[in-house]
Amino acid sequence: MEQAALVANIARLLGKSASAWTGVQVQVTDLVPDGSSRRFFRVHGPGAEALIAVLPPEQSGPGMDEAAAFAHIGRHLRRSGVPVPVIHAHDPDTGLVLCEDLGTRRLFEQVAEYGPEQSQALYEQTVRCLVGMQIRAADGFDPSWCWDTPRYDRRLMEERESGYFLQACCTDLLGLTFDRAAVIAECSLLAAEAARAPARFFLHRDFQCRNIMLQGDSVGFIDFQGGRLGPLAYDLASLLLDPYAALPRTMQQHLIGVYLEALQKEIPYDADQFYREYLLLALQRNLQILGAFAFLSHRRAKPFFARFLQPGLASLAALLAQCATGRFTALAELTEQCCREIERRS
Repeated sequence: MEQAALVANIARLLGKSASAWTGVQVQVTDLVPDGSSRRFFRVHGPGAEALIAVLPPEQSGPGMDEAAAFAHIGRHLRRSGVPVPVIHAHDPDTGLVLCEDLGTRRLFEQVAEYGPEQSQALYEQTVRCLVGMQIRAADGFDPSWCWDTPRYDRRLMEERESGYFLQACCTDLLGLTFDRAAVIAECSLLAAEAARAPARFFLHRDFQCRNIMLQGDSVGFIDFQGGRLGPLAYDLASLLLDPYAALPRTMQQHLIGVYLEALQKEIPYDADQFYREYLLLALQRNLQILGAFAFLSHRRAKPFFARFLQPGLASLAALLAQCATGRFTALAELTEQCCREIERRS
């Protein structure tokens, strides 16, 4: 979509005069997304605050479904009291979504500038808001809004997380030879156990510091279009294991405590059960992260993500070490093999 057509479409969706939204009065700035193939623009219209315009990569198929999910889920989260941007408009014909601009500073920049410990209060606020989102947004959530899958389940774990890791990282990127049958069997066991966690809560599924915006001392959440129903511990693991931030283990443990305290104010949930689920779902998330970083750096030629493979593998090795001896031996050996190959290439 050309800029003139984009501006005209924005004016139409907002009920503005097309003539007033043309020429130099409108400033459109292209924004560079992280791993998404969607197109993002910051738009300054005449006498109006900035908006974010989001277009799908193509006006058919999954891209259009993702745009609709962004609009439906965003509006639902906002109604549920979750700090997400206001969805101003959605055009089902083009997939264009207009939403509130939450600015340019993310929790990622905060941690990079000041360090994790100096950002602890923001993380505490984030995990408390996460609990509210998981519990309250599950009420009235319509799975038909989901563009990918309606629920986080065992099949997704095996195909999109452990399978993603084995293909994108171990095979495509690193070209490793390993006992695939043994590793797949252990990944299947891991997924079967992780899938026992109750999956009736709202799941963001990419809850990390680059998707948490800062406006003063308040946090806001973006990139929620992949939301679906799922277990509690996954999003918390996403935040605490986030390679972009590299939170110290002591801080991770503190934030789990903050999370559980907030959770108990919403619903009763056994803490020991939560810790068991957290370890399993943290392993799943770690596998997904490594698959994504390998794919984006290798297939999408985005070298930014390659630098996080080594800390991601170290995190996976540390999580596997917390499991009972002998349970995931083949996966642990493969992880060490990945670490050696990444170190050799560095």
